Amino acid sequence: MLMDEFVKVPEVVAAARACLARTAELLDLCIAVQQIPAPSLDESRRADWIEQRFRRLGLADVRQDAARNVYGRIPGQVSETALLVTAHSDTVFGLETDLTVTRDDVAGRVYGPGLGDNSTGVAALLMLAEILMGLPKPPVDIRLVANSGEEGIGDLIGMRTAMDALQTVARASIVIEGMGLGRIVHRALGSRRYRIAVTAPGGHSWSDFGVASALHTLVQLAAELTNLRASETPRASFNIGRLKGGTSVNTIAQEAWLELDLRGETQDVLQDLIGQTQAIIARYQGAKWGQRGVTVTATVIGDRPSGEIEAGHPLVQAAQSALAAADYPGKPDLRISSTDANVPLSRGVPSVCVGITDGGNAHRLQEWIQTAALGQGMAHVVLLTWWAADWLTQGETE
Repeated sequence: MLMDEFVKVPEVVAAARACLARTAELLDLCIAVQQIPAPSLDESRRADWIEQRFRRLGLADVRQDAARNVYGRIPGQVSETALLVTAHSDTVFGLETDLTVTRDDVAGRVYGPGLGDNSTGVAALLMLAEILMGLPKPPVDIRLVANSGEEGIGDLIGMRTAMDALQTVARASIVIEGMGLGRIVHRALGSRRYRIAVTAPGGHSWSDFGVASALHTLVQLAAELTNLRASETPRASFNIGRLKGGTSVNTIAQEAWLELDLRGETQDVLQDLIGQTQAIIARYQGAKWGQRGVTVTATVIGDRPSGEIEAGHPLVQAAQSALAAADYPGKPDLRISSTDANVPLSRGVPSVCVGITDGGNAHRLQEWIQTAALGQGMAHVVLLTWWAADWLTQGETE
C-alpha cells in the first residue's frame, strides 16, 4: 500500500516518507533518552527532561502531574474529541545501573539497558510531537503523554492517572513501545499479583523443635498454589516468582514471604485463578494455624485489567495497513500482551500498542535494538496517528 493511499494529506505523507531517512537522528534521540535514569516510580529526572523538550517544541498545555506523567497537546480542528498517544518513560533498571551504550555496526545493533524498553518509544513520541507541530492542524486534538509506572511495581499507575485525567475527551489511543515492530497488541492480558507473607513464633531449630515456622507454613501454602487449575482455552497461567524468609539454617523462621503472578486472557479465567488462590490463603488464615501463632496476610501488589478490540476493528486494520504503507516487509503479528493499552481497553476505549523497531534481551543489561528499521517504525506511527485522528471525526469508534 502506498502512503498516499492510506493518508490523503500530502504534508503528512511527505513527513512519513522523510522518516525513512531520519534513522540516525532518531537513534541519537533514543540514546539521549536512555542516558537519563528512570526506574519505575522514580522517573522524575527523565520526566523533567521530556517536559523541557515538549516546551521547546511548542506543544500546548505542557505539564507534569503527581504521577510524573508529562502531558502535551497538539491542537486539532476539534478539541472536544482527542486521540491519546503515549509511551512509558520508566525502565526496570535502578539508579546504580551502568547505562553505557555499545554498537555493533556489523549486526546493525545498539546495546544498552532500557534502550528498547522504552527509551526508543519515548524518542519516537518526541519525534512524533516535532513532526505534528510542523503539519496542518490535525482533525482532532492529539494528546501526547510520556507516562510513568508501566513496569513491574508501577502497575500501570501512570496510564491509569492519564486516563482518569483525559477520560472525557480520549476516544482512542495508540501506545508506543520501542521494540516489536510489526506487532499489534489489541488484546490486554490481565494479571493479579500477590505478596503472601507469613509470621510465626519461630525459635531454635533444636530446643524449640515443633514450634510453628513461617517458612514451613509458607512452603506448604506454596505447594498448594502449584496445583492451581489454570484454564487452557482461554489461557491462564500462574507463577511463584520469588520466595524468601528465615534467618539462618539453625533458626525456625519467624518471617517468610512469596510473590505470586496470576494471568488470564479473559477476566473470567483470571477471576477463577484468583478465587482458587484466595481459598487457599483463607485456609491458612483459619483457626488451625492461628492457634499455633501463625498469621498469613495477602497484599495485592499488581492488578492489570483485561480488555480487547476485535482483529477486525478499524483501528487494528489501520495499524496493519499503516505498516504496509511504511514499507514494512513482514506480516503483521496480532497478539495479546500486558501493556499500557490494558487501561484504555479495559475502559472501552479502542487502543493498540505498536513497536518502533526490532530488538531483544528486554529487561537485561544487554538489551538491544536494530537500527535499520527505526525509520519504518517512525513512519508507521506518523501514518497511524494521523489516520486515527481523522477516523475519530467520523463517529465510527464503536
